[in-house]
Amino acid sequence: MKIEHIETYVAEQTLDTPFYFSQFEFRTRQICLVKVTAEDGTYGWGEGYGPATVVRAGVEFLAPLALGEDPLHVEAIWNKMHLRSLDYARRGVLVAAISAIDIALWDLRGKLLGQPVSTLLGGRRRERVKVYATGLYFIGTDDLVGKLVDEAKLYASQGFRAIKMKVGLGVETDLRHARAVRAAIGGDVDLMVDANHAYSLSEALRFARGIEELDISFFEEPVSPEDYAGYRELRERTTIPIAGGECEYLLEGFRPLLSKRCVDIAQPDICGAGGLSEVKRIVALARAFHINVIPHSWGTGIAFAAGLHLVSTVDPLPGRLRMPEPLLEMDRSENPLRDNLTAPMFRAEDGLVAVPSGPGLGVDVDPDALAEYTVSA
Repeated sequence: MKIEHIETYVAEQTLDTPFYFSQFEFRTRQICLVKVTAEDGTYGWGEGYGPATVVRAGVEFLAPLALGEDPLHVEAIWNKMHLRSLDYARRGVLVAAISAIDIALWDLRGKLLGQPVSTLLGGRRRERVKVYATGLYFIGTDDLVGKLVDEAKLYASQGFRAIKMKVGLGVETDLRHARAVRAAIGGDVDLMVDANHAYSLSEALRFARGIEELDISFFEEPVSPEDYAGYRELRERTTIPIAGGECEYLLEGFRPLLSKRCVDIAQPDICGAGGLSEVKRIVALARAFHINVIPHSWGTGIAFAAGLHLVSTVDPLPGRLRMPEPLLEMDRSENPLRDNLTAPMFRAEDGLVAVPSGPGLGVDVDPDALAEYTVSA
């Protein structure tokens, strides 16, 4: 059996309500999907995290390395792609392109073997994964606090037991927002904050001290992803667990973040950091440093399914009789591509999402929706 085709699709949809966070404004959602097909017609789907048209170019550059190969040899193919790009792409969109092909190969491999990806990763520890709702982005409104409060209360009413909100507009503004949201949802729902590296160290420390009384579960990307010393100092000077790694790539990219004790929680994006092949190695490295992993996830059902399968196989640290449930991010912002492009649509019940039990990732792409959302090259 050989790989016969690798196809790319850039899907795009204009948002009804543009939103922003500390770095960018989104008026559209766009994603690069990859379909890898074997000789017998069996196919797998993947996606890459990052600028979709650039990821597509990376996939097209790397695809010849996988064509004609045995689709069961997933990690051997990964190594070929990694070596081809090592001289000039140890970070960034070419790694995202590797990730997209790799995820599609895991999906394909699972279908060929008749097994879910979680089985191929070593076996799931749980049938349902605890998720946290990511939302509370900023929009143009005269009552942003009211918008954030109403949205947080909605997620709590839907059964989410953990919610992450955006910060990064300035320390005093962010303190006001965080206090209002905590008061609205009460103390029984976990609350996390994400600055998307908007703060300097001094600002991050001032903000962290201001929210310590709010029982924050983690403070994500407080400073620049390149400021390892800032991460470490902040972690040493606050009681709030520090999370980061969304902007890291490959095992070697995570090594300094982990070995320098910069974070309590590592957050690789499976669609960006190297795919399932590499992120499972990142999980192993994190365990060696006794650091937990909560993957970043911000794409379609393909990305979310990959996260479900991975997290279902991970045991949190430290091990004990009654262990806390490992977490996975569940984006709740407006995203027609997530909601309409793939099936089945994942839904949380009591803050938990069932891990797909079918072969591969257990999701498929709706061809009619794909045709509707695909933009021409």
